[in-house]
Amino acid sequence: MSAADPATRIIAIRHGETAWNVDTRIQGQLDIGLNETGHWQAQRLARAMADECLDAVYSSDLARARETAQVLANGVGLEVRVDSDLRERGFGIFEGLTYAEIERRFPDEARRWRQRDASFGPAGGERLQGFYQRAVGAVAAIAARHRGQHIAVVTHGGVLDALYRAASRVALDAPRTWQVGNASINRLLASDEGFVLVGWADAFHLEDPALDEASDVTS
Repeated sequence: MSAADPATRIIAIRHGETAWNVDTRIQGQLDIGLNETGHWQAQRLARAMADECLDAVYSSDLARARETAQVLANGVGLEVRVDSDLRERGFGIFEGLTYAEIERRFPDEARRWRQRDASFGPAGGERLQGFYQRAVGAVAAIAARHRGQHIAVVTHGGVLDALYRAASRVALDAPRTWQVGNASINRLLASDEGFVLVGWADAFHLEDPALDEASDVTS
């Protein structure tokens, strides 16, 4: 990275918790909103990031991400910019099912999914390789529009997984050994050379009791 190629600082955030997260039910591109815990997590996130001096807040167009992003944006005095390319992977016939139901109803497809077969996509859904290219490409395009600035991107677990792999040069078929927790804070730098990992899975704001005494952030 150089003065001619200033890095964009990115805070990448997974949406707050939903009832389907609790039930281990695949949401994919179904439009599920936050549950009570998810709204609380969004408030905690906004309080923790109130002094970040962000230049822009982007969000997936799905409700669980938009609701999280709106609380954050309100806290820093910005509008939410919606980008549908930040959506979660489309899981087709898996959507609405629990992991156990997928294993029982679609054992062959479930095996290829577990093995992270890059060419596999559930019927009606996206192939892993195509999803990876969409997700990483979307964040790279946003970063290019904000060279040298500081932005937040509120998105989904699959998108965060793709960003971690892109920044850490981890293969698509490698098992995931990192967390993608709801409302956690993940930091990257982006330039024409790609992504660089700065910090990952910071969830202290969800554990710090001092934040309970902070003034409310408008939701």
